[in-house]
Order: sequence, then structure tokens, then C-alpha cells
Amino acid sequence: MKKANLVWALLLAGLTSVSVHAVQQRDYHKAVIGNDCEVCHDQGVDQYPSDKTCLQCHDVDELAKETARSGEDRWQNPHDNLHYGKDLPCVECHGEHHPKKPLCNSCHTFKYDKHQE
Repeated sequence: MKKANLVWALLLAGLTSVSVHAVQQRDYHKAVIGNDCEVCHDQGVDQYPSDKTCLQCHDVDELAKETARSGEDRWQNPHDNLHYGKDLPCVECHGEHHPKKPLCNSCHTFKYDKHQE
């Protein structure tokens, strides 16, 4: 009986380790990064990537220009806003493997039509 339990435990452990590596990845990142998780996960694969990693490819000033709004809505820019300026961590709104809603939407009703969850 103990041998059967050991076999089941090993089988489940093997399935768990396979599922950890079977993650979704955005096509445009896959083309650049491939399957090397450590390219982005600079703090270890069990941690979120640092902003430093994101900013190696993405320029926050360019993002702020692309998402700029005018007039009264100028502070509704997710990449340069009244609360955080340009210092909001990328992973607060963006997720590679799991969709995320923009952080602002927890208090505001701004629409970010181009936001990729």
C-alpha cells in the first residue's frame, strides 16, 4: 500500500512540474524571448519580472506619448498619471501569463481601449 502511495505522489509531483512550465505567453513576446523564462524573470521564475526588465524593450516615455490624452483627461494617462507619474510598476496593470485589469479601474471608470490584459 505504501508503494502505491509513493507512486501516486511521484506522478502528481511530475504533473505539477509540467503544468508550471505550460504557461501562456503573448505571441509578440514569444517571437523575441522564445522559451527562456529567465530573460524576463530576472528575480527568479517564481517572481514577477522587475520594471528594469520591461524597460529594456519598452520605453516609458514612448508609452506615455502613445497613451497621452488631452485637456481635462490629460492625467488619465496610465503611463504618466496624477497619482504615480511614470513610476507605477508595470506588473500592476500588465500580466504576461494572466490577464489583469488596469489598476486605475479599481477606483475610476476610465476606459483604456488599447489595454492588453
